[in-house]
Amino acid sequence: MAIVQIILSVAIIALILLQQRSSGMTGLLGGTGEGVYQTRRGIEKTALRLTVILSVAFVAVALYQLLHS
Repeated sequence: MAIVQIILSVAIIALILLQQRSSGMTGLLGGTGEGVYQTRRGIEKTALRLTVILSVAFVAVALYQLLHS
C-alpha cells in the first residue's frame, strides 16, 4: 500500500504543477495566461478532475492504512 501512496502522490504533484496558469498547459503550447480568466476546457478540465479523483483515492488509501495497521 505504501507504493500505491507514493505513486498517487507523485501523480498528484505532477498534475498540480501542470495546472499552474503561468507555466501550465497553456505555457507548454506557447500561449500566455496574461491575467485573462478563462474557463477550463479540454485537457485542463480533465487534469482538474483527475487531480480531484487521485486526491480522494490518496486519502482513502491513507485511511485504509490507518485503520488496518
